[in-house]
Amino acid sequence: MRKIFVTVLLLGFSQLVMAQHIFTAVIKDADTKEPLAGATALLAGTGKGARANEQGVVSIAGLSSGKYAVIFRFLGYQEKTDSIVLPQQEHVLTFFLERKGEEIEEVVISSTRSNRSIKDIPTRVEFIGGEELEEKGNMKPGDIRMMLNESTGIQTQQVSATSANSSIRIQGLDGRYTQILKDGFPLYAGFSGGLGLLQTPPLDMKQVEVIKGSSSTLYGGGAIAGLVNLISKVPVAERELRFQLNGTSAAGLDVNGYYGQRFEKAGITVLASRNSNRAYDPSGTGFTAIPEFERYVFNPKLFLYFGSGSKLNVGVSYMTEHRTGGDIEYIQGRGNAIHSYFEKNNSQRISVQLAFDHQFNENNSLTVRNAISTFNRKISVPDYIFDGKQWSSYTEGTYSRRQKNMDWVMGLNVYTDHFREIPGDSVPKRNYNQSTLGAFVQNSWKAIGWMQIETGLRGDYITDYGFALLPRLSALFKISPKVSSRLGGGLGYKTPTIFTEETERIQYRGVLPVKADVNKLERSYGVNVDVNYRSSFFDDKVTFSVNQLFFYTRITNPLLMKGTSGNLYRLENAAGFISTKGWETNVKIGYGDFRLYTGYTFTDAQLNENGTRRENPLTARHRLNNVLMYEKDAKWKVGLEAYYYSKQMLNDGSSGKQYWICGFMAEKLWKRFSLYVNFENLLDTRQTRFDTIYTGTITHPVFRDIYAPLDGFVVNGGVKLKL
Repeated sequence: MRKIFVTVLLLGFSQLVMAQHIFTAVIKDADTKEPLAGATALLAGTGKGARANEQGVVSIAGLSSGKYAVIFRFLGYQEKTDSIVLPQQEHVLTFFLERKGEEIEEVVISSTRSNRSIKDIPTRVEFIGGEELEEKGNMKPGDIRMMLNESTGIQTQQVSATSANSSIRIQGLDGRYTQILKDGFPLYAGFSGGLGLLQTPPLDMKQVEVIKGSSSTLYGGGAIAGLVNLISKVPVAERELRFQLNGTSAAGLDVNGYYGQRFEKAGITVLASRNSNRAYDPSGTGFTAIPEFERYVFNPKLFLYFGSGSKLNVGVSYMTEHRTGGDIEYIQGRGNAIHSYFEKNNSQRISVQLAFDHQFNENNSLTVRNAISTFNRKISVPDYIFDGKQWSSYTEGTYSRRQKNMDWVMGLNVYTDHFREIPGDSVPKRNYNQSTLGAFVQNSWKAIGWMQIETGLRGDYITDYGFALLPRLSALFKISPKVSSRLGGGLGYKTPTIFTEETERIQYRGVLPVKADVNKLERSYGVNVDVNYRSSFFDDKVTFSVNQLFFYTRITNPLLMKGTSGNLYRLENAAGFISTKGWETNVKIGYGDFRLYTGYTFTDAQLNENGTRRENPLTARHRLNNVLMYEKDAKWKVGLEAYYYSKQMLNDGSSGKQYWICGFMAEKLWKRFSLYVNFENLLDTRQTRFDTIYTGTITHPVFRDIYAPLDGFVVNGGVKLKL
């Protein structure tokens, strides 16, 4: 009896021991490999589960031997089911979850030179991708103004009432403080930057990257307010052939085409476009809200791929445009002694770009790039002509080294900018020759799992203006899977030229030349910090994210235009500074097929000159952006927009009016083509409805600042083909 009792007791104890297995695992993000605190693991059919701790570790005890199905869940991530066998062969198992929706597709950023995924870059970069570019391209197929103006903190400022020339203002600073790049080449500065926004069709763009705040350390001077890098498409194995035909109620016509394809050892892309508009005046003031213009753009690129880990691309870009604004009676051939005002802009741009990349091995690479550009522009108004030609070049050699937790980028670059004027009046010629030799080094360091640091140092020597040392620091803090923060700051500078928003408004008439022995570099420092929160609710049916950015930039010795005797103007470095500070709030909510974007910008831009402070002109202190999009299974796209601009201080001391702009867009998509219609500015908001645009007479007008739209309500629509 005793033996039977002992045997039964031992059998029961062994069964108890067999049941006491523990399932232990670590749950991590598939991309970042970071633990997902709060993720859950559920053993199917058992009712047993557990939640991961701060290290992503989850444990479930009291399990018998056998095979189980485990369901892993975490907000914002795809649910995953896997099988396990107990007892475990490994002490701790690791499982990876992938993010839902847009986060699954990796977005690689090149503007910071590190070529990393956007979520792992310490520098704050705003990304405009293919789908959003498509939507903005429906609204303005001929240029990129709409694409940039609808971002928080960015304002596209119209400089000329009659030619519609515009510049980019970031966080309240004049357009000359924004550096525009095309595929990393900073060739849209000085004279050639005057009409750049209006002469760049977006059909061949892969993405747009925007860095706000001082960024001169990356590509040299000029990026005090920030930089905008326009990234072109590259050929892929599948042929891409696109055409877009667009017409507007304001008598505009756009015909754009793009072709790209990669073969075994070579590839090619070609962009060709024709954009035109007849003179348009909806206000009855007698002056064009949209000038008459005709523009042609042709941009072919050849890509060669070598078996040694090397590749080469060579591209040529050609643009020619004739643009005439002013008195609509004169433009339409009914001019007389009274109706005689005009502004003609004839321009031509030719550039050649070359880029060579060689991969020594998995961790070491070399890039050599060169671009040469010429830009001719002739501005004609009654009794005055400004005619000039700019030659510019950019050459760069960069060596990159990747290590386990650290990347290095170092290089040299030479930038040249030469301007020659054909004299048209008695003012001394505004010719100049500027050359800049720069050296830079950048380090990206993954210090620990939750912190990454990016540092940079650039030294530029500018002929006639001396040396500029530009340090930069950025840091990324991954506080939790839902919360992250970025902190960044650096120094910047801008080389003085006669090409500013103020001088563009008067067609450079009477502007005296800049002199190196009198003028000096504008210098700046800036800092920004943001916090980003992302989550989902109601079983992941609602996605939510918010980004809060704070910024501050200060420019010392700003270059300002001053009147002198004889109706002449001189650009002088003011004894003082320009400061801009504020914040941007961006909220994104997704529910099913709906997406809601809301953005608010507060900008306090001040000019302090000789101890006197005044508001920096043409800066809306309050801006509100609202976009609601509905997209159904790549069959329909419908969008509503509403933008608010508060009052702006004008250069004449008066204050502009506040206003709203609203719009509606719809697109029906099929496999190979789509039809779209866009109702822009539904409220017909126009400065000519609530304010004046000029003083004087129609024969001799003196134009005021343009702070609101002039073209009003415009309908455009068209067809897009994908063959």
